[in-house]
Amino acid sequence: MDKLKKTADLLLDISSLLMVSGANTNRINLSLTRFASTLNCQAYSMVTHKTLVLTVTDNETEATFTRVKKIPKYRINFSTISSISRASWSALRDDWTIAQIEKELHIIKSHTRYPRSIVLIAVSLSGAGFCNIFKGDYLNMLVAFISTLLGLFILQTAHNHKINGYIATFLASFCASFLASLGVSYNLGSHPQAALATSVLFLVPGVPLINSFTDLLDNNILNGMVRFTNGAMTFLSIALGLFLTMLLFQLN
Repeated sequence: MDKLKKTADLLLDISSLLMVSGANTNRINLSLTRFASTLNCQAYSMVTHKTLVLTVTDNETEATFTRVKKIPKYRINFSTISSISRASWSALRDDWTIAQIEKELHIIKSHTRYPRSIVLIAVSLSGAGFCNIFKGDYLNMLVAFISTLLGLFILQTAHNHKINGYIATFLASFCASFLASLGVSYNLGSHPQAALATSVLFLVPGVPLINSFTDLLDNNILNGMVRFTNGAMTFLSIALGLFLTMLLFQLN
């Protein structure tokens, strides 16, 4: 039972890490199945947005062990998902022991994320790029860059202070669009509306919406609906922030 408990804890840790990194339900189940097969057991999981329930059955003794874990704060990281997927195939192919899997998982967890300053600059440059796609000139791109930078900084700061995610999105949307609206008011550049429209694009919840559709297609209806609702609430927060700005500046 000690070995089974250790296996269950390890598989729960892997599932939790995949969930918070942005994996869809089917990918989590496939990775679990591969790791469980390597450890000569079967894993039956119930994955929800907030909680994981996992039952592990030993193939030899048919002993079972069930564990429940609360999912921590979401931090999207596609590198983590790819690393775990590669590790699961390697474990299955090379017949890894539980110690080898734990060691690889520790290495994956130790991978450093991009510094905050790099993320701020990169996302702001993408905002300026979108502005250029919508026919904004260099001045409009500068406004979009600064607006995105401010909005993302507000969003990151709000998350660090554990403010509700929807409120954080609203604040970021309002601050970014407010700054971009100054460009509209003073008619900066050839298409100031382009800077306003693209100043909030960094908030679009692409991962939850994509995962919601893949979950629905895979018949994971509950998770699909929860993720779709999460994405819709995020869109509502963005819209409210943008609406308040347009109301203040009397923009049509």
